[in-house]
Amino acid sequence: MKKTLLFCAFICLLSFTVQAQDNSEFKKETIEFIKLTGSGSAFESAIDQIGMMVSETNKGEYVKEASKTLDAVYEKLAEVYMQEFTHEEIKELVMFYNTTLGKKLAEKQLTLTQKAMMIGQNWGMEVQALAQKYN
Repeated sequence: MKKTLLFCAFICLLSFTVQAQDNSEFKKETIEFIKLTGSGSAFESAIDQIGMMVSETNKGEYVKEASKTLDAVYEKLAEVYMQEFTHEEIKELVMFYNTTLGKKLAEKQLTLTQKAMMIGQNWGMEVQALAQKYN
């Protein structure tokens, strides 16, 4: 009986270790995917824009410290993506973003998102005017 319990405990520990390693690799690849999509440059741009209020004397230290916060952001974003995509799907997305078309999409993504937001805001104002008309 003791041997059976020890064996079960060993199997549980082994499966937990393997799952943790798989999860670690999954997270690593998810972070790679997030960076490939152009999010990294968007975050760096945000750091630069926010840093415009920092004096030139302190800008270097600010950028250094602000850049250190990105690892935590990538970790949190990875958790979100890992809830929505399987490990295999993330691998496929990484492969896509490493293609010429994927790189082009990543390069254009920020501009596309900004333009789409403007279209969405204009549409929202149009629909709001319609709602007021029927109020």
